[in-house]
Amino acid sequence: MAIVELTQDNFDAVVAGNDMVLVDFWAPWCAPCRAFAPIFEAAAEKHPDVVFAKVNTDTEQELANSFQIRSIPTLTVFRQQIGIFSQAGSLPASALEEVIQQARALDMDKVREEISAQPGTTH
Repeated sequence: MAIVELTQDNFDAVVAGNDMVLVDFWAPWCAPCRAFAPIFEAAAEKHPDVVFAKVNTDTEQELANSFQIRSIPTLTVFRQQIGIFSQAGSLPASALEEVIQQARALDMDKVREEISAQPGTTH
């Protein structure tokens, strides 16, 4: 599957319209980002049912700021519109695969229950 370029304009639609979305926050000048890119692309090929997307933090500064991205690359995983994972730093292929498998294995009903049980959460 092709990697989707996320912008402020299409971000919500992409996350809302897909069960699982992996987002790579990156910049063209970032050497670790360039090293992570082929790993991310290989995982996208291996998992065609998952949306793999990239946010260029240089051109999408408002979007990056809304996620408080302070270091790149940062990988963020959304499952059923809920952010379930976010980590800065380049991951090796085996670690990225583990993140994907753990995200698939999550009981999202339980996750939603835990979120709604948190103080200050509205239903």
